[in-house]
Amino acid sequence: MTKARIQPAQPWPGHLKGSRPYRNLLLALLFAGVATFAQLYSVQAVLPGIARDFGITPADAALSVSAATLGLALAVMPWSWVADRAGRKRAMTWAICAAVVLGLLLPLAPGFETLLAVRFAEGAALGGIPGIALVYLNEEVQKLHAAVAAGTYVAGTTIGGLAGRLVAGPIGGWLDWRAGVLAVSICAAAAAVVFVWLAPAPQGFRPLARGQGPSLARRILANLRVPRLLALYAQGFLLMGGFVAVYNYLGFRLEAPPFSLPASLVSLLFLAYLAGTVSSRLAGGLTMRLGRLPLLLMAIPVMLAGLAATLVDSLPVILAGLVVFTGGFFGAHSVASGWTPRLAAQGRAQAAGLYNFFYYAGSSLLGWAGGLFFGSFGWTGVALFAGVLALLAGTTALLLLRGAPD
Repeated sequence: MTKARIQPAQPWPGHLKGSRPYRNLLLALLFAGVATFAQLYSVQAVLPGIARDFGITPADAALSVSAATLGLALAVMPWSWVADRAGRKRAMTWAICAAVVLGLLLPLAPGFETLLAVRFAEGAALGGIPGIALVYLNEEVQKLHAAVAAGTYVAGTTIGGLAGRLVAGPIGGWLDWRAGVLAVSICAAAAAVVFVWLAPAPQGFRPLARGQGPSLARRILANLRVPRLLALYAQGFLLMGGFVAVYNYLGFRLEAPPFSLPASLVSLLFLAYLAGTVSSRLAGGLTMRLGRLPLLLMAIPVMLAGLAATLVDSLPVILAGLVVFTGGFFGAHSVASGWTPRLAAQGRAQAAGLYNFFYYAGSSLLGWAGGLFFGSFGWTGVALFAGVLALLAGTTALLLLRGAPD
């Protein structure tokens, strides 16, 4: 009698596009993006109010944004370690619940130093979402549709960023910044519940046991030795730095003469985020026709054209320029973030985590540094600063990403 041959486990092919688990996954990640980015950037809409409340400069007020993004940047790699062992959905659930609790505590901060400490911890908790979401997605959907799905996820992050600002800004203008931030945290809690409810159980994930495979440090170093991955990390660092600088300080410009707009109206400038919702979704589909590198390079002049328009002393032209700039940025980010796990030969969670580390490090450091240019040269300094960063990103992509597989 012959022994039955043991068949090796077949790799998970991924959920079919259009299937119910596929739709649930994309909806779940959309709500995770809403919960994450609504909290992460809610204070950006009330920076002038924070500056007035604590008697600090615009650059100091912007530290409330940088503290959270710095905490996120430092936490993405530890969260990738947790996700490799506990699972993608479980790690994201822990992260989003911790962030919601901290967000609800933030309005109680008695002083600016306490506010920065809570924001840093909130950002560290949020590091478990963007650092894991795209890896979770790539493991659970068919490879053919991963780029489109990634574009849908990034579109969800723009909705979250927009919702947080549009809720916090008007409420902060009518009441105070604390009420605005509290309202955002309550909305984020509801979005977190929807994520946990909809996210399908992982089927493509294989837990990494203790001692199995390369160590975390080796996986990180392996991805830092790949020039093409470094080029993608540079996209996140440089482009996000300029993007956050623009949104951090444009509100201060519009609240000052000759515009002298009230805070409730200034917050509406974040409607430009809808351009990012559209462009990131379009980028996912265009990738299959044009290729990732051409699409990434096309986004840079779009950003520059938008920045140039913001230099004109006309409110409609400034808003149009902001829409163009935002659309270009999110198109580039959708391509770069979705490309990163594809180019990683090992440690995909760490590769995605490194992209997010550099992305939010750029937000923290360069987004704050834009305030130095604002203080010295006004809005022209911020626009030129962001433009130079975009040119550096495009040059890096052109030199290092040619010939990279899509």
